[in-house]
Amino acid sequence: MGCQKQFKQNFKPRKEGQEKVNLQPDRSILWVAIFWLVLNGVIGTLYGMGLIDDGILILISLLYSVCDMICILFFCPFQTWIMKNKCCTSCRIYNWDYAMMFTPLVFIKDLFVFSIFVFAMILLVRWEITAFMHPERFSEETNACLSCSCCREKLCHHKKQLRHFLNVNKKRFYSKERE
Repeated sequence: MGCQKQFKQNFKPRKEGQEKVNLQPDRSILWVAIFWLVLNGVIGTLYGMGLIDDGILILISLLYSVCDMICILFFCPFQTWIMKNKCCTSCRIYNWDYAMMFTPLVFIKDLFVFSIFVFAMILLVRWEITAFMHPERFSEETNACLSCSCCREKLCHHKKQLRHFLNVNKKRFYSKERE
């Protein structure tokens, strides 16, 4: 439901007459954007200085793709440390993945590669316009489809199981003295 919440058919009001609500913009979104721009600014600077080449930028983009899967399946630093939302379904930046993934490609001077970045940005802009025009679709408080009872993905459950497993086996995995 995470990236599908932007569409009208995936909105079920929680209470009658609660379709329109004025949700305050979340400052954590700004922090995520700043972090992302600074990180990719450093990468762009390294590219501009000739320390990395097009191939490295593509590898960085691939690494971002792997990190996106890690965030969804295991641990998301944006969710835990910056956004502080309870799960991917209620995450405001859930559909930023393609824009984030293909940001390093903006530095490559190739029409095809640049077009991938442009399409990713179109998806991001569409997401943000929908969030601005229909904030009720993005909040668990107003959209019943975002509640845990309607969740079919159960990603939170898997993440909790993994955390529990790691806590139970902490000594086994993190001990300084390995036999």
